[in-house]
Amino acid sequence: MPEGDTLHRAARRLQTLVGQRIEADAPHPRGVAVAQRVDGRRLVAARAVGKNLLLEFEGDVVVRSHLRMKGRWSVVRRGSERVGRPWLVLRGTEREAVLWHGPVLELDRGGTRSLGPDILAEPLELAEIVPRFRAGDQAHALGEALLDQRLVAGIGNLWRAEALWQARASPWRRLADVTDEELGGVLEHAARLMRASVVGRRSQRLVYRRAGRPCPRCGTRIESRGQGDDNRIAYWCPSCQS
Repeated sequence: MPEGDTLHRAARRLQTLVGQRIEADAPHPRGVAVAQRVDGRRLVAARAVGKNLLLEFEGDVVVRSHLRMKGRWSVVRRGSERVGRPWLVLRGTEREAVLWHGPVLELDRGGTRSLGPDILAEPLELAEIVPRFRAGDQAHALGEALLDQRLVAGIGNLWRAEALWQARASPWRRLADVTDEELGGVLEHAARLMRASVVGRRSQRLVYRRAGRPCPRCGTRIESRGQGDDNRIAYWCPSCQS
């Protein structure tokens, strides 16, 4: 599933259309209602909020896009050839934004109202985020809590694994056993890694999807196991992540 850094990169690309009056088209039926509502309106802002992309148009019209597993946004030259039926095409004077396989596309801010602070907000608001983790059940595992978008928005399975490895913290530790300083360290690692990804400096994957391979730090085999109600796969080193 695309994580917060993917949506922030999409928002950066879409800045080329901000301020322009948009011609909207929906080759796929799922995008028709949105295209009809925004066609001819000026795009005021394109911004990421956690794993959501918000497109704000004049007249207080807001489009929310969530990519789930397969969706993606591309920005290409206006009139570029393509194969298939995208959900939505937003045309500016020289460029156009194209949404492919967008499972969530709606005329509303939707679930963004219940989200925690964005992990990619600058500065990182640890003073707001850490108390959110403390307000819930402290028996929950740290790895599970990091994926709760109500606590902090934007972290997914990839950056959870990499940030925990960088911080030497096990995804299985109870929140009650994690100090505020340790929690802040994990969040800072996640923010640092994801900011680098936004600007194109993607780091090597050290534990994510590397189960059975040696840990780059201590050589112990990386382990993996489903975690939480959604059974998202956690990756960790059993020796140097405690």
